[in-house]
Amino acid sequence: MVIESLLPWLIGMAGIFGLLIGSFLNVVVWRVPRGESLIPNSHCPRCDAPIRPWQNVPVLSWVLLRGRCAHCGESIGARYPLVEFGTGVAFALVTWWIGVWGPVGTTSSASIGLPPLAWWFALAGYLWFAGAGIALTLIDLEHQRLPDSIVLPSLIVVATLLSVSAALSGEWGQLIATLGGGGALFVFYFFIVLVYPRGIGGGDVKLAPLVGVALGFAGWAQLVVGAFAGFLFGAVVGLMLIAMRRATRTSGIPFGPFMLAGGWVGIVFGQSIAEAYFSLFGLR
Repeated sequence: MVIESLLPWLIGMAGIFGLLIGSFLNVVVWRVPRGESLIPNSHCPRCDAPIRPWQNVPVLSWVLLRGRCAHCGESIGARYPLVEFGTGVAFALVTWWIGVWGPVGTTSSASIGLPPLAWWFALAGYLWFAGAGIALTLIDLEHQRLPDSIVLPSLIVVATLLSVSAALSGEWGQLIATLGGGGALFVFYFFIVLVYPRGIGGGDVKLAPLVGVALGFAGWAQLVVGAFAGFLFGAVVGLMLIAMRRATRTSGIPFGPFMLAGGWVGIVFGQSIAEAYFSLFGLR
């Protein structure tokens, strides 16, 4: 594990960084589906007044402004501070998990006691995966689409970071599993589309290799568990919506959030779940 005296500091810094990234994700979630550029400074969608730096402090500014625009008084939804806070918590948890249980060697190789370079690449890869997953979940739930402008760059970045981590660790089997996991899950989802085109969307097929890369780096067992968990979550929620008459058998339900949630279950708990399954049936 990462040196105990260093880990709390890393978790705290990751949480603060996550708050800032959460503020950016709010911009992404609003502008990307509408085809707007991410470059202009933040502004009120109603009066178009620019948001000053002191008005853009994650969570705190929303509380001080009582959830309203400082210029026109337009209500600012609670989703904004929730996304900021949630991203901060997610980044802190990811850092804690990789520091204590993560699928990468953490024996210090530096005289100052820092984790090895491979650890930092793995952390960056999973933090990016977490941030992209939050944005994609919110967009898919609201617009029922997974923008290529988020999915495809995230696939390149996450695959590169995790592959470099595996290579720096000398874990060539892990490198093969990382790239192979992305390819395997893509082929699996592509096959589903060929057999049952109405089952999932094209965006889900493009998201599959991103989830597969993150799962594959953790291990083959994690890949299988994570893929299965996504379908399980989707089926359970779908049946609940039908039972509550909120949907029918032909209703389109965003599947991306279930893929991502299943992915994290596989990444974090996949090995334990697989071992419990094999033990239950006396296969180990």
